[in-house]
Amino acid sequence: MKLLDWTLPTPAQNLAADEALLDWCETRDDAEVLRFWESSQHFVVVGYAEDVATEVNVASCEARGVPILRRCSGGGTVLQGPGCLNCSLVLRIHPRDPTRSIAATNQFVMERNRAALKSEIRNPKSEISVQGHTDLALDGVKFSGNAQRRKRRCLLFHGTFLLGLDLALVEALLPMPSRQPAYRQNRGHAGFIRNLPLAATAVKQALRVAWLADEPFGSPPTQAVDDLVAQKYGRREWTFR
Repeated sequence: MKLLDWTLPTPAQNLAADEALLDWCETRDDAEVLRFWESSQHFVVVGYAEDVATEVNVASCEARGVPILRRCSGGGTVLQGPGCLNCSLVLRIHPRDPTRSIAATNQFVMERNRAALKSEIRNPKSEISVQGHTDLALDGVKFSGNAQRRKRRCLLFHGTFLLGLDLALVEALLPMPSRQPAYRQNRGHAGFIRNLPLAATAVKQALRVAWLADEPFGSPPTQAVDDLVAQKYGRREWTFR
C-alpha cells in the first residue's frame, strides 16, 4: 500500500484530494493508498446527503468565519480543524474479500483500526470499541467517525481521529444531529465526543503498520484536486444543494 502524508492549504483542496486519490486508484490495476492530513483551519463538513440548514448552525459559522463544505461520502456532520487527524484509505474492491460490500468493508476497516490503536492505550482499564457502524469510542465516548464512498473498482474509506479538537466549538457550531446511533443515547456533544489521549505521530505509526503502508506515493494528483475544487468543492452550489 502507498503512503501519503499530504495536507493541502485549504479545506476544499483537502476534501477534493480524497476524491482525486479514489479516481487515481480507479484507473490502475493494483494501487491502494493510506493518506494522512491535518487542517490548520476550522471548518464544518456535511455528509453527501445531508441538509446544511438542519445539521449546521449556519449563523454561528458565519459569525465565526468557519467555512461549511460538503464531502463526497455519507455519514454525519463534523467539525474539522486543529487537533483532528484525518485518515483516508483507498482500497480495491474484490468480490470475495471484505471489501465486497458496504457492511463488510465497515466491519473490516473499523476492526483493524480498533486493533491498531488498542495497543497504544496505556490504561489497562480503558477499552476501544467499534460503535454504531463506523465510530470508534474510548470507554463508550466517541473519538473517531468514518464514512465510505464506492466506485466500480475501488472504495474510499475516510475518517477523523479527535486528538486535540476544541470540543466547545463543536457545541457552538453544530446542533444535535437529526440522526444518531443508538449508543449516543441522546447525549449532547460534550458527553458524546472526546479527544483520544495520543499524539498524531503515534496514531499514524500504528495505522501505517496495520495497513502495511510502506511504499511512498510519489507525485500526488494535484491537477485533479484543482479540477475538483473548481467543479465541486469550491462551489456554493455543491455545499448548499
